[in-house]
Amino acid sequence: MTPGAIAILSLSMSTDAFAAAVGRGASHRPAVKDAVKAGLVFGVIEAITPLIGWGLGIIAAGLVEKVDHWIAFTLLLIVGGKMIWEGVQTRGADEDEAPRRSGPWALVATAVGTSIDAAAVGVGLAFIGANIWVIAASIGFTTFVLTTIGMLIGKAVGTRFGKTAEIIGGVALIGLGTAILLEHLGVLGG
Repeated sequence: MTPGAIAILSLSMSTDAFAAAVGRGASHRPAVKDAVKAGLVFGVIEAITPLIGWGLGIIAAGLVEKVDHWIAFTLLLIVGGKMIWEGVQTRGADEDEAPRRSGPWALVATAVGTSIDAAAVGVGLAFIGANIWVIAASIGFTTFVLTTIGMLIGKAVGTRFGKTAEIIGGVALIGLGTAILLEHLGVLGG
Protein backbone atom coordinates (compact mmCIF):
# COMPACT_ATOMS: atom_id res chain seq x y z
CA MET A 1 0.00 0.00 0.00
CA THR A 2 1.16 3.51 -0.73
CA PRO A 3 1.72 6.00 2.12
CA GLY A 4 -1.35 7.92 0.92
CA ALA A 5 -3.52 4.79 1.05
CA ILE A 6 -2.21 3.99 4.53
CA ALA A 7 -3.05 7.53 5.66
CA ILE A 8 -6.59 7.26 4.24
CA LEU A 9 -7.07 3.86 5.85
CA SER A 10 -5.77 5.14 9.19
CA LEU A 11 -8.09 8.14 9.14
CA SER A 12 -11.03 5.98 8.10
CA MET A 13 -10.41 3.44 10.85
CA SER A 14 -10.15 6.24 13.42
CA THR A 15 -13.47 7.93 12.67
CA ASP A 16 -15.56 5.57 14.84
CA ALA A 17 -13.26 6.26 17.78
CA PHE A 18 -13.32 9.99 17.03
CA ALA A 19 -17.13 10.00 16.96
CA ALA A 20 -17.26 8.12 20.27
CA ALA A 21 -14.66 10.48 21.77
CA VAL A 22 -16.66 13.55 20.75
CA GLY A 23 -19.67 12.06 22.55
CA ARG A 24 -17.65 11.18 25.65
CA GLY A 25 -16.03 14.60 25.62
CA ALA A 26 -19.41 16.30 25.40
CA SER A 27 -20.67 14.45 28.46
CA HIS A 28 -17.52 14.12 30.59
CA ARG A 29 -15.68 17.41 29.88
CA PRO A 30 -12.25 15.82 30.38
CA ALA A 31 -9.01 17.50 31.40
CA VAL A 32 -6.16 17.24 28.90
CA LYS A 33 -4.55 14.44 30.96
CA ASP A 34 -7.78 12.39 30.85
CA ALA A 35 -8.22 13.00 27.12
CA VAL A 36 -4.67 11.75 26.49
CA LYS A 37 -5.33 8.63 28.60
CA ALA A 38 -8.51 7.92 26.64
CA GLY A 39 -6.60 8.50 23.40
CA LEU A 40 -3.97 5.96 24.46
CA VAL A 41 -6.59 3.35 25.31
CA PHE A 42 -8.36 3.81 21.98
CA GLY A 43 -5.08 3.96 20.02
CA VAL A 44 -3.60 0.77 21.51
CA ILE A 45 -6.80 -1.22 21.03
CA GLU A 46 -7.27 0.14 17.50
CA ALA A 47 -3.69 -0.94 16.65
CA ILE A 48 -4.14 -4.45 18.06
CA THR A 49 -7.39 -5.39 16.31
CA PRO A 50 -6.09 -5.21 12.71
CA LEU A 51 -3.17 -7.40 13.84
CA ILE A 52 -5.64 -10.00 15.09
CA GLY A 53 -7.61 -9.82 11.84
CA TRP A 54 -4.41 -9.98 9.81
CA GLY A 55 -3.34 -13.13 11.67
CA LEU A 56 -6.65 -14.77 10.89
CA GLY A 57 -6.38 -13.62 7.28
CA ILE A 58 -2.88 -15.09 6.90
CA ILE A 59 -4.21 -18.46 8.03
CA ALA A 60 -6.93 -18.33 5.36
CA ALA A 61 -4.93 -16.54 2.62
CA GLY A 62 -3.67 -19.68 0.92
CA LEU A 63 -7.21 -20.97 0.59
CA VAL A 64 -8.56 -17.87 -1.13
CA GLU A 65 -5.57 -16.61 -3.13
CA LYS A 66 -7.45 -16.24 -6.43
CA VAL A 67 -10.25 -14.11 -4.94
CA ASP A 68 -8.36 -12.25 -2.21
CA HIS A 69 -8.91 -8.85 -3.86
CA TRP A 70 -12.66 -9.50 -3.99
CA ILE A 71 -12.64 -10.41 -0.30
CA ALA A 72 -10.68 -7.27 0.63
CA PHE A 73 -13.06 -5.18 -1.49
CA THR A 74 -16.14 -6.81 0.06
CA LEU A 75 -14.88 -6.38 3.64
CA LEU A 76 -14.02 -2.71 3.07
CA LEU A 77 -17.37 -2.18 1.31
CA ILE A 78 -19.26 -3.71 4.23
CA VAL A 79 -17.30 -1.83 6.91
CA GLY A 80 -17.53 1.45 4.95
CA GLY A 81 -21.22 0.93 4.28
CA LYS A 82 -21.86 0.24 7.97
CA MET A 83 -20.02 3.44 8.92
CA ILE A 84 -22.07 5.47 6.43
CA TRP A 85 -25.29 3.85 7.64
CA GLU A 86 -24.52 4.62 11.28
CA GLY A 87 -23.48 8.15 10.35
CA VAL A 88 -26.77 8.97 8.62
CA GLN A 89 -29.06 7.36 11.20
CA THR A 90 -31.22 9.85 13.05
CA ARG A 91 -31.47 9.46 16.78
CA GLY A 92 -34.35 9.99 19.14
CA ALA A 93 -34.18 12.61 21.86
CA ASP A 94 -32.91 10.07 24.42
CA GLU A 95 -30.26 8.66 22.08
CA ASP A 96 -29.03 12.06 20.94
CA GLU A 97 -27.33 12.64 24.25
CA ALA A 98 -23.73 11.55 24.64
CA PRO A 99 -23.15 8.15 26.28
CA ARG A 100 -23.48 8.26 30.06
CA ARG A 101 -21.16 5.31 30.78
CA SER A 102 -17.96 6.25 32.55
CA GLY A 103 -15.00 4.59 34.17
CA PRO A 104 -12.11 2.58 32.77
CA TRP A 105 -14.13 -0.49 31.77
CA ALA A 106 -16.67 1.59 29.89
CA LEU A 107 -13.80 3.31 28.10
CA VAL A 108 -12.22 -0.03 27.14
CA ALA A 109 -15.59 -1.43 26.05
CA THR A 110 -16.19 1.62 23.87
CA ALA A 111 -12.69 1.33 22.38
CA VAL A 112 -13.18 -2.37 21.59
CA GLY A 113 -16.60 -1.68 20.11
CA THR A 114 -15.24 1.00 17.79
CA SER A 115 -12.28 -1.15 16.71
CA ILE A 116 -14.05 -4.34 15.63
CA ASP A 117 -14.18 -3.09 12.05
CA ALA A 118 -10.37 -2.77 12.09
CA ALA A 119 -10.14 -6.54 12.62
CA ALA A 120 -12.19 -7.12 9.47
CA VAL A 121 -9.94 -4.71 7.60
CA GLY A 122 -6.91 -6.59 8.96
CA VAL A 123 -8.25 -9.78 7.38
CA GLY A 124 -8.49 -8.00 4.04
CA LEU A 125 -4.97 -6.59 4.40
CA ALA A 126 -3.59 -10.09 4.90
CA PHE A 127 -5.10 -11.13 1.58
CA ILE A 128 -3.31 -8.37 -0.30
CA GLY A 129 0.02 -8.83 1.48
CA ALA A 130 0.10 -5.37 3.07
CA ASN A 131 2.73 -4.44 5.69
CA ILE A 132 0.50 -4.84 8.73
CA TRP A 133 3.06 -3.50 11.23
CA VAL A 134 3.30 -0.11 9.55
CA ILE A 135 -0.45 0.03 8.98
CA ALA A 136 -1.35 -1.03 12.57
CA ALA A 137 1.07 1.54 14.00
CA SER A 138 -0.38 4.22 11.73
CA ILE A 139 -3.96 3.31 12.66
CA GLY A 140 -3.08 3.27 16.38
CA PHE A 141 -1.27 6.60 16.28
CA THR A 142 -3.98 8.28 14.19
CA THR A 143 -6.66 6.94 16.53
CA PHE A 144 -4.72 8.20 19.55
CA VAL A 145 -4.47 11.70 18.08
CA LEU A 146 -8.06 11.90 16.81
CA THR A 147 -9.53 10.45 20.00
CA THR A 148 -7.60 12.87 22.17
CA ILE A 149 -8.70 15.79 20.00
CA GLY A 150 -12.27 14.45 19.88
CA MET A 151 -12.45 14.27 23.67
CA LEU A 152 -11.21 17.85 23.97
CA ILE A 153 -13.56 19.36 21.40
CA GLY A 154 -16.59 17.23 22.22
CA LYS A 155 -18.12 19.82 24.50
CA ALA A 156 -17.75 22.58 21.90
CA VAL A 157 -19.06 20.80 18.78
CA GLY A 158 -21.36 18.14 20.18
CA THR A 159 -21.98 14.73 18.60
CA ARG A 160 -23.09 15.90 15.12
CA PHE A 161 -19.51 16.46 13.89
CA GLY A 162 -18.57 12.91 14.86
CA LYS A 163 -21.33 11.53 12.64
CA THR A 164 -20.03 13.54 9.67
CA ALA A 165 -16.52 12.17 10.23
CA GLU A 166 -17.94 8.64 10.34
CA ILE A 167 -19.68 9.13 6.96
CA ILE A 168 -16.50 10.52 5.39
CA GLY A 169 -14.52 7.58 6.80
CA GLY A 170 -17.01 5.11 5.35
CA VAL A 171 -16.81 6.69 1.90
CA ALA A 172 -12.99 6.60 2.10
CA LEU A 173 -13.00 2.88 2.98
CA ILE A 174 -15.28 2.07 0.05
CA GLY A 175 -13.00 4.09 -2.22
CA LEU A 176 -9.93 2.27 -0.91
CA GLY A 177 -11.59 -1.13 -1.42
CA THR A 178 -12.56 -0.16 -4.95
CA ALA A 179 -8.98 0.93 -5.68
CA ILE A 180 -7.62 -2.40 -4.39
CA LEU A 181 -10.08 -4.31 -6.56
CA LEU A 182 -9.37 -2.25 -9.68
CA GLU A 183 -5.60 -2.55 -9.15
CA HIS A 184 -5.78 -6.35 -8.83
CA LEU A 185 -8.02 -6.58 -11.89
CA GLY A 186 -5.45 -4.60 -13.85
CA VAL A 187 -7.69 -1.57 -14.40
CA LEU A 188 -5.39 0.66 -12.31
CA GLY A 189 -1.62 0.47 -12.61
CA GLY A 190 0.14 -0.57 -9.46
